[in-house]
Amino acid sequence: MKLVIQDLKKEMKGSVVLDGINMELSSGEIVGLEGVNGSGKTMLLRAIAGLIRPTSGFVSIDGKRLRKDVPFPQSIGILIENPAFLESRTGLANLMILGAMRKATKRGGLDSSSLREAARDSLRMVGLDPDDERKYKKYSLGMKQRLGIAAAIMGFPQLILLDEPTNALDVEGTELVRRLILEAKGKGSLVMVASHDKDFLHGIADEVHTLREGRIVSFVGTPISQGGGFDEA
Repeated sequence: MKLVIQDLKKEMKGSVVLDGINMELSSGEIVGLEGVNGSGKTMLLRAIAGLIRPTSGFVSIDGKRLRKDVPFPQSIGILIENPAFLESRTGLANLMILGAMRKATKRGGLDSSSLREAARDSLRMVGLDPDDERKYKKYSLGMKQRLGIAAAIMGFPQLILLDEPTNALDVEGTELVRRLILEAKGKGSLVMVASHDKDFLHGIADEVHTLREGRIVSFVGTPISQGGGFDEA
C-alpha cells in the first residue's frame, strides 16, 4: 500500500489547522507524529481517515483519492479520542459491530465467519477478557483505551492510525502497545502514531515528523530505521 498526502490544507473557523502537508508512506512503516496540543497531529490523522474534508490538497491510497475515487479507505483501523462505542454493549459486542461495518477486503477485511474470532483475538491481544460481561459504560479509562486499541488493530488492517495510544495506560500497558505496533508492522501494516510521548515515539518509529501550527517543521529517522543515532533529513 502507498499513502500519499499532497499539499493538504484545512481551515476551520478562520484558522489554518493543516497547512501544506506533504508525505509519501508505504506498507510496513511506523510513522510518528509529535507536537504540542493544537499542532495538527489529530487533524492530520482525521484527514487521512476521511473523517474531515480538506480545504485543498488530497490524500490518496494506492493512487485513489479519498472522497473522490473512494469514499473511505477499505482497510483501516483508527484510535481517536472518545470513540463511539455503545455504552450498553460489552467490549466483544462493540468490536463485532465495528467489524461488521468494515468493508471486507482481500487483506485486512473481516468476513462473517471469522469476525467473532477476530474480535475475541483482538481483545486478548490488549489484555481484555472476551468473555467479560461488563458493559462499556462500566469500563475504567484504561480498559476503554485498550478496547479502542483492539478496535484499531482488529484484523491488522493495511492502515492503522493511533492518536495518543498510551493515554490512561500504565507501564505494562504502554509496553503492550509497543509490541502490538511492531507486530502490525511485521504483518505489513502502515502504522501512524500521534503522541506527546517522545521517548515512546522515537523508540518505535521508523521516522518522526514534528508538527507546529499545522505544518511539518522537522523530520528525523529514528534508530529503528537508521541503525543507531538520529539522522536529520
